[in-house]
Amino acid sequence: MDPKLQLFFGIIALFIGLAILFWFVLGGSAVSHRQVMSNLRRDTEEPSPTGLPGDRELSPLDQVIQRQTPPALVRQMAKLWAGAGRPEKWPVERLLATKYLLGLVGIAVAIGAVVLNPSTTGVLLGIGLALLLFFLPELRLYSRSLERREAIALQLPDILDQMSIAVKAGLGFDAAMARVARTGRGELPEELVRTMQDIQVGQSRRAAYADLSARTGVDSLHQFTRSIIQAEAYGIALSDVLETQADELRMERRQTAERRAMEIPVKVVFPLILFILPAIFIVVMGPGAIQIMESFGVRF
Repeated sequence: MDPKLQLFFGIIALFIGLAILFWFVLGGSAVSHRQVMSNLRRDTEEPSPTGLPGDRELSPLDQVIQRQTPPALVRQMAKLWAGAGRPEKWPVERLLATKYLLGLVGIAVAIGAVVLNPSTTGVLLGIGLALLLFFLPELRLYSRSLERREAIALQLPDILDQMSIAVKAGLGFDAAMARVARTGRGELPEELVRTMQDIQVGQSRRAAYADLSARTGVDSLHQFTRSIIQAEAYGIALSDVLETQADELRMERRQTAERRAMEIPVKVVFPLILFILPAIFIVVMGPGAIQIMESFGVRF
């Protein structure tokens, strides 16, 4: 094997081994106890502004990361984490640890790329791969948050229909929201459960609805929360507001589906021209072209 390849794989293996050792030795000592305490406090503790519970027991690795990470970066990661649905298996401190470990692996890959190709192209490629690995957690959280926003926007009209029926049947708005949150499945019922918990621990409805809108980042949900706040302020019947909002959002959902359906032919053109049509031409015209060339004395 080429000595450069041996050096490249050796550097990558060394950095990956050190990263795994660093993770398990320093990061795994308090995992089980931390998980138990987190489960016990899940329904009672209030989230801190950074998204990290202040009294959570942290492993030595997490403590070092929190001390060395700028608060702005922690807040940014916590915001992305909240938008992605607060995955329990990946808290903010673990995401930060993964970010730094991937950064180490990225440095190893960059060094290996420079060793294999000590040119401007190799340097740029190495830097690009290192940056890609370093920002991979943010990219994954952002992708998950986009999927979650789309799912919430699709679920909102149906949820509002259920709440409207419950309010017309005699339930209060909070009781209707609690019932939908308890019986529903998906991203939006989970966020409604979170909102009801915020109200139960003493947060005002206006602040809880504002937090719901800020967490999800869905425009239609923001419009709905503003309508509810205005209806409560001016004494408008909530059942009428829910029914009107459900009709408008259902029409908007239908228009979005029609717009995406109209975009399909345009999106299909380039794959059709670049990949499908050449293969069809080869299959259909290839045998005929071979016969024509053989008739002129060209042998294959």
